[in-house]
Amino acid sequence: MLRNALEPWHILVVVLVMVLLFGSRKLPDTARALGKSMRILKSEAKAMKDGADAGAGAGADTKAATVDGPR
Repeated sequence: MLRNALEPWHILVVVLVMVLLFGSRKLPDTARALGKSMRILKSEAKAMKDGADAGAGAGADTKAATVDGPR
């Protein structure tokens, strides 16, 4: 069903549509902003993963502290 879902001419059509919509002057700025956003997302995801691994043992302590808080 999806054997030939993405062929080279599909990519060419997408690139042509982007050039027509954004113009050739805006594309480098757009690509730069997209790359920066992807780097930020990747670093934040890594920080969350590292925080979850480091906080696995301390997670029970903080959970108990929030449950026993004021009511």
